[in-house]
Amino acid sequence: MYVSVVLLHLDENVLLAEPLRAHHIKRRPAGHWGTVPGTAWALAHTALAAGEVAPDRTLVPVLGAGHAGVVQLAFAWLSGELASVRPPYSRDAVGLARLAHDFPEVDGLGAEVHPLLAAGTAPGGCLGGALAFGHGLALDAPDRVVLPIVGDGECETPTTAASWLAARALPASAVVPIVHVNGFRMGDRSLLGAMTDGELAGYAAGLGWQSRVVHVSVASREEHESFRQALLESVGQAADGVRTAVFLRCVKGWSGPERIGERPLLGTPGTHKTPLGLAREDGRQRELLGQWLASYRPAELFDTDGRPTGELASALETVGRHPAAPLSQPTAFQPVSRRPRDGGDFGHAVGQVLRDHAAAGDFRLFGPDELASNRLGALQDEPWVSEVLAEEVLLGWLCGWLAGGRRGVLVSYEAFAPLLTSGVVGHLKHRRLTAGAPAPSLNLLLTSYGWHNVYTHGDPSLATALLATCDPAVRVLTPADPARAALVLDEALVSTCRVNVVIAGKHATARQPDETIEQELARGLAVWPHLSDEGEPELTVLVAGDLPAEVTSAAVPVIRAQLGCRIRVVGVLDLTVLGDPQIWPRGLSTAETATYLGENAAVLVATLGHPAAVWGLLAGRLGRPVEVIGWREPPGPMSQAALAGELGLDPAGLLQAARKLTASREVAC
Repeated sequence: MYVSVVLLHLDENVLLAEPLRAHHIKRRPAGHWGTVPGTAWALAHTALAAGEVAPDRTLVPVLGAGHAGVVQLAFAWLSGELASVRPPYSRDAVGLARLAHDFPEVDGLGAEVHPLLAAGTAPGGCLGGALAFGHGLALDAPDRVVLPIVGDGECETPTTAASWLAARALPASAVVPIVHVNGFRMGDRSLLGAMTDGELAGYAAGLGWQSRVVHVSVASREEHESFRQALLESVGQAADGVRTAVFLRCVKGWSGPERIGERPLLGTPGTHKTPLGLAREDGRQRELLGQWLASYRPAELFDTDGRPTGELASALETVGRHPAAPLSQPTAFQPVSRRPRDGGDFGHAVGQVLRDHAAAGDFRLFGPDELASNRLGALQDEPWVSEVLAEEVLLGWLCGWLAGGRRGVLVSYEAFAPLLTSGVVGHLKHRRLTAGAPAPSLNLLLTSYGWHNVYTHGDPSLATALLATCDPAVRVLTPADPARAALVLDEALVSTCRVNVVIAGKHATARQPDETIEQELARGLAVWPHLSDEGEPELTVLVAGDLPAEVTSAAVPVIRAQLGCRIRVVGVLDLTVLGDPQIWPRGLSTAETATYLGENAAVLVATLGHPAAVWGLLAGRLGRPVEVIGWREPPGPMSQAALAGELGLDPAGLLQAARKLTASREVAC
């Protein structure tokens, strides 16, 4: 804990080699102290326990609170791990001084939990996903016990609260949650913190978990031994298939200052962040900070060169003999369905691809109790399928599963997928920090879209939000028929380092000719000869999705007959091809834009999603008349035909848009 306090408050004099003075202290201390004591305790004991479990078993701690980054950094500096990632932060006085001075930026590592350091496997930021992530990571991994370290406030989040119960829907997976019960959230008392020990145990038991409650107040040898025994016994039970949790009770801000003047600090929300934020200017706070640091007896922890000594050195030596084993790298798989299958609707075509990938191994499908509705009901009893009615929990399971080097997909109604937005964005942020390490892609198959659903079940916002991130790892895939849906999903499932969002309707739509499928898969789009005129077009119709493809097939002959213009139809399988090539890896170059869209043709885009997503990708770069027809919120419930007419995604709507475009093109010319 000493190193954490140093990082939060000091710029220099990190070993307290002289009395604390104003210039030793940061001008603006930043970070979070309240979570440090319990998190540091749990993390240290987890590292020590790694040497006491069976040699064929690995303990994997997972930090739930992103604000616990200061603990992670402190532990990584003490163990020497930080120096291996950032050599300037050597395990000595010079390295610690540099680390303290650089905190919270820390050479690009930041102050939050980081994936390059131990216990940073789970995406942080959006609180609540660590327990679900831990279950996914431990699933089908009998040599692994995962220990999510979560706070009592975190247990109030919907994802964590649901994850306790949702564990019943999974095969036995060895997970031991360590719940840091310090009594408070950021601003007030936590619900778990207000419970007695008996109520905590009863709460866990009601959800199907055994538990142990351990109190820590003075860090005595007895308290250390009590927690050690509770942890090892819980790990053993979890490995035997018994769901077990450990509740660690300590005062919020434990070991910190009790009060500032008449204002209590210890055991209050006032310790959530840096409790002595004015220690540089305020002599009384500076005195309290000096006493606080001295209470850890740094001279007994470090020698004069800043290297760990005594019992700390012995403990770190023990930890070093049992370093955390790296998680598995993704296995290289090839697509299993390289050619379109003859016939078959969505359920048959997509279902067979999923079965083939499951047969290849290391594959799972997660879904929110909708497989039957999504025409995939034949899969719901397969051992590699897990369903629970909580999208955020499913995403945590999937992310944990992927972190173990396995492949998977989450299947959901498109309208409910926006529940995943913050979690998927957090996953993208997390992946950005991993220095390009290979990892299986996060795959989402969204179906039952709003065009064929009830009023409340129409919301394509997830794809819109992900495209707005401008993250080059994102692919929004809009296959024109079930054959294309199966093939693009097949390719997505063997890809790495991407977030693939496949949007496909479950209802029967017309199959488009197969001749351009390979080009669509390779480049993300292709000209459809069966609907296109020879030569330079006057109007180019971009088709993104199965329903737009069906409507366009019906509309093009009418447009051609009534407007007498040359038409080119382009099937867009990957929406990101419409984006700036300096941002999107598959974005069309200027030359390619002319090749596919024509030199000066007006452009009509028919898409399943929000027009705003397409406008954002185009960003005014085409320099020609453009219209986009897609999803807008309807005024109220209506039939599917009425909805299509209201939003313009029917032959009449496309004809009207084409007439407007060709007229504006003539004016422009």
